[in-house]
Amino acid sequence: MSRSERSPLLLAGLLATAGVTHFVAPRQYDAMVPRALPGSARAWTYASGAAELALAAGVALPRTRRKAARAAAAFFVGVLPANVQMAVDWRDRPAPLRNAALARLPLQVPLVLWARGVAKNAEERS
Repeated sequence: MSRSERSPLLLAGLLATAGVTHFVAPRQYDAMVPRALPGSARAWTYASGAAELALAAGVALPRTRRKAARAAAAFFVGVLPANVQMAVDWRDRPAPLRNAALARLPLQVPLVLWARGVAKNAEERS
């Protein structure tokens, strides 16, 4: 299997794994939900987990891959405020935890670029 064939499946796996963890261990995600959002943090945690699972399914299927990968790129941009919230909230935690929270911020860039690349490759194949 070529790299271009593996890439969407790896992205789908990442999204699926993240989506499942929103339901298995929701408390860690609840803490990242920006307080400015209306409603309960748990509702946002479950909604974002469901969105990740839907995106994973869409990216895994060649027929829906292009649109789902574009949506995944937008999703990665959309969750940036949660990562910023986490970095702010964890600024007084021990250095390894604080550094992990800060490291999540630039990680969004390669995720967005990865999803865009999957979408572009899907366009070229159709």
